[in-house]
Amino acid sequence: MSFRKWVAAALKGRIREADLAVRVVDEKEGCSLNHHYRGKDYATNVLSFPAELPEGLPKGIKMPLLGDLVICAPVVAREAAEQGKSLAAHYAHLTVHGTLHLLGWDHDDDKEADAMEQLEREILADLGIDDPYAGEQ
Repeated sequence: MSFRKWVAAALKGRIREADLAVRVVDEKEGCSLNHHYRGKDYATNVLSFPAELPEGLPKGIKMPLLGDLVICAPVVAREAAEQGKSLAAHYAHLTVHGTLHLLGWDHDDDKEADAMEQLEREILADLGIDDPYAGEQ
């Protein structure tokens, strides 16, 4: 897996550099995190946790901390198989999707969702990855 490459593609042209963590978890931990933070009793494919930095950080910190991505491996594998996608392509999509959330993108309404999905398509195309939304209605 090439998480660093996928994150860099999502950041390109949006922010010069940033620090974030990507953690891959099992279904039990994914379910626990989704329940704790979103009140949902199931594991989801990716969770994004934007950093909430306190005021007055030392001036020597030059790289902004974006936050954390948590990716649930069993959910990703299941979705990739169900959708006929390669596992790597699905990981790439979810990493890009989660990174965009950390940059402030969202999909709370159709207009936001359309804009975010289009940006995901463009980033993934630059990586040589097919449109993850192809075939969806």
